[in-house]
Parts: sequence; structure tokens; C-alpha cells
Amino acid sequence: MNKLLSVAIPCYNSQDYMEHCVNTLLTGGNRIEILIIDDGSKDNTLEIAKRLESEHPDIVRAIHQENKGHGGAVMTGIKNATAPYFKVVDSDDWVDTNALHKILELLDGFLKMKEDVDLLVSNYVYDKVGVKHKKVIKYTHALPTDKIITWDEARRFKKGQYILMHAAIYRTKVLRDCGLNLPEHTFYVDNLYVYQPLPYVKNLYYTDTDFYHYFIGRDDQSVQESVMISRIDQQIRVNKLMLDNTDLNAIPNKHLARYMYSYAEIITIISTILLIKSGTKENAQKKKELWAYIRKQHPSFYKRIMKGVFGPVLRLKGKTGRAIQVGIYSLAQKLFGFN
Repeated sequence: MNKLLSVAIPCYNSQDYMEHCVNTLLTGGNRIEILIIDDGSKDNTLEIAKRLESEHPDIVRAIHQENKGHGGAVMTGIKNATAPYFKVVDSDDWVDTNALHKILELLDGFLKMKEDVDLLVSNYVYDKVGVKHKKVIKYTHALPTDKIITWDEARRFKKGQYILMHAAIYRTKVLRDCGLNLPEHTFYVDNLYVYQPLPYVKNLYYTDTDFYHYFIGRDDQSVQESVMISRIDQQIRVNKLMLDNTDLNAIPNKHLARYMYSYAEIITIISTILLIKSGTKENAQKKKELWAYIRKQHPSFYKRIMKGVFGPVLRLKGKTGRAIQVGIYSLAQKLFGFN
């Protein structure tokens, strides 16, 4: 049976939870290819990966590499993928096994109909420790359901309603053709991974299916605010690459251009607020440098963001201004659900 979906699982010291992730994917049987990328782990991750490969030789491949970070592991997955579709599942996350079968049936249908669906979008669940009612991110207001569409049929996405890595299954060819080259030893590249290929997506499909479970609860997770502040240089690097690698003015489809601008805008706001919240003189200088860079290198983006809803807030000065900026951002976090 030909593989339908290659799934890359980047692993670094993941021995305590990676097997649960793999087991949920194994229910896809021989239609799926599981690439466990051991990114230079110092625990038993590689041994577990090799055992899973020996137990499921037609499904699992264990790939070892020197440590390159999350982006380097994802790029290794793309390089080694043999299936027509590709997904990243982080080693502490997992997928719904019933939903996986629906996803595979959809992919099989695309191939049998010879439909070049470049992006399959599904729902994801914030599986936060201690929270009884899990938040599900859906796209029903932004995308028509259960039909192949172009960007012309996409509606306006709400703030905070972005197609994150958890929601995206790309055609492997799209990832290879778009020139994606995620930086090594850098966190937050998932934003770049899901953003840069979008202008190469001609057709997409949305299924209102709760597929991916995004685990929130470990103290050392990269999305914890204190961790993000400690890695702010990596956040800024990804922010700049998102702007540098895609010319928003050159995107002909106004629906896609609007969506991508909104995505880049919120990433820039997050970078800015984290620099403010750190409270250090060093990061205050980095904030000035970031905005000087945007103003010089991406003047149209700068003008648009300053004329937008966040513009008046960003222009506030002094201690009071910073307090207002952080307060409004915190409120937006609660309303829209972004980090």
C-alpha cells in the first residue's frame, strides 16, 4: 500500500512521552509513515525510537542527527519524507485516532481524484493540564467546510484564529518548492513553517475535525511566557524571517495577503510586548532596533501596522504607555487565545 502521509516527530530528550505520540499515529497502519527524528537526545529517546522501528518496520523510521533544534529536525523530516502529504507532530502532543482515519480517507480521496490539494486544515485542541473543558480551535467562520476551495472563497479570519502548525497538513511538494529553510537551533520556527508556504497553496480543504491535541502543561515548554522572554532573540529572528522571506505586496490574492499580513502583525506584537514585559534596558533597546529594522526594511508593513488597530497603542510612550500596552495585550490574549 502506498503511503499517504509522512509524519515527522522531532524529539529531544523525549523519552517520557514520545511513545504515546507514536502509538496514536500507529493506528493509521501502513498508510502512514512515521519519521522519529532524534535531535541529539541525551536520554533514551534514540533507543525507544529504534525499538519502535524494529516493532513496526513498515511504518516507523528512526533517524538520528546531531542536535540542530526543532527547525533542523523538521527540515530532516521534509528531506526524508516519501508520502505525498506531510505533517509535524511534536513529541509531547498526539492525534485523535478516530480523526486520523478520517484524515487519511480525505488524503486518499484527493489522490484518487487527482486533486492537487496543497493544504488540508483541521481543528486542534488545547489539551491543558488541569483544565476540564478543552479549548478547540476551529475555522468554521473563516473557511467553507468539506470542499476544495481557493483563497478567493476564504472569509476573514478572526484575530487569534491562525492556521498554526497543529492545524496544517501540507502537500510535501509545496514544502519543497517554496524554498523553506528553517533556521537551526531556533525555537518558534513553527510560525515560519506554516507561514512561508502559503503563497504556494492554490487549493485547500477544511475539515471540521478535532485531530491534533496540543499539550500545554510542562514548565519548560517553549510557549511559556517566561521561557519566551529568555529566548527573545529567537522570537525576533523568526519574526524578521517571516517578513524577509515573503513579500506581502507581491501576493496577488487579496484574501491571502490580508490573512498573512494579520499573522505577521500578531507575531510582531508578541515580540514587542515580550520585550516590554521583560523590563530590562537591554530588551528595551532590542525593541527599538526591531522597529527601526521593520521601518527601514519593510516600510509598507510598518505604515500599515501603525494605521491599524494596534497603531495607537504602539505609539504610546513612557512607563504609563508600556503599562497600557501590556494591559491591552493581556486582554487580547484572553479574548483571542494567542500566547
